[in-house]
Amino acid sequence: MTVIGQERQQLVGLAYRLLGSVSDAEDVVQEAYGRWYALTGPQREAIGSPAAWLTTVAGRICLDLLGSARVRRERYVGEWLPEPVPAGRLADPADRVTLDESVTMAFLVVLDAMTPAERVAFVLHDVFGYPFAEVAAVLGRTPAACRQLASAARRRVAASRPPSPADGRADVVRAFKRAWEAKDIQGLVGLLDPGATAVADGGGLVSAVLRPVVGGEQVARYAVHLLGRLPALAIEETTVNGQPGLVARRDGTVAAVVAFDVAGGVVRRIWAVRNPDKLRLWRA
Repeated sequence: MTVIGQERQQLVGLAYRLLGSVSDAEDVVQEAYGRWYALTGPQREAIGSPAAWLTTVAGRICLDLLGSARVRRERYVGEWLPEPVPAGRLADPADRVTLDESVTMAFLVVLDAMTPAERVAFVLHDVFGYPFAEVAAVLGRTPAACRQLASAARRRVAASRPPSPADGRADVVRAFKRAWEAKDIQGLVGLLDPGATAVADGGGLVSAVLRPVVGGEQVARYAVHLLGRLPALAIEETTVNGQPGLVARRDGTVAAVVAFDVAGGVVRRIWAVRNPDKLRLWRA
């Protein structure tokens, strides 16, 4: 495989972190490669670092998409969540960015709350280790301005981190599954932080609560209510964005992928993706 070909998977991983969508990320990388091969031979030979060139082009495309995404989100039905990915789908060549914190649902949700420039500066520098001089080439700003953007984004990430360790995630998710299957409301309440929230993304294509459910007991009752409405739901443990999660199947088809934010032995946040357009990787 050529050096250019070897960059593809890492570029997809970069674009996914920026956009929260594998399909959009793949389109971005395809466009970046299209621009590379549209160059003449001498133009390509004059580029000192093809990898840096591709990263700059892909980053700029993502930046444009992030700007237009905010307009599209205003028309989105209900809550928007990043597209969940199964285990092994984003195996970047560099071990330091393979299924680490930067692809967890909790991290991607925080990224989505940033401005497009903050998001690009932070992901390129803090996650992928690009120097601010290269980040500046993507954003069209000075390295000092990019440093400030990344610093602001870093503060957002730090503020979102739990105050206590997230040990025992798999055990908590497994206990949640068992209590959910048993329709044990009190058992679920005991596993949920009193201020827990649950967010569902149906995209207007399938039924899903349109606003976050807030409060441990309210989340527990809502989860049990769902099982009452969907009695044939089969729940399985799985890995969602590198963390313990659940997948719900109905008649053999994936109906939802559920990600968890666990800290201090309890669930703080639940994200349930039901939009079928975001579950294609799980139905393959």
